[in-house]
Amino acid sequence: MLVAIDKRGSINLPSTIRKEMGLDTGTHLDLEVLEGGSIVLTPVAIYPTVKLNEKGLKKLTEARKSGTVKMPAQLTKQIRNARSDAD
Repeated sequence: MLVAIDKRGSINLPSTIRKEMGLDTGTHLDLEVLEGGSIVLTPVAIYPTVKLNEKGLKKLTEARKSGTVKMPAQLTKQIRNARSDAD
């Protein structure tokens, strides 16, 4: 399939390809240039992150363990995936 690059450097993926691949507006693609110049685009998922210092991470962990308040599922997921930020 032939596609053209516009003056901004963008390409348009045909709607048939987007539908087949399940690509919607805002989908992130990883671009890889292979030996020989071939370009490969791979869909990737981007998840928001929460950065906490050690004190913040400790407080959230204690609150979670106390069981006195049920945290929203999204926050619980972010805490589980959180890493401390030394800065």
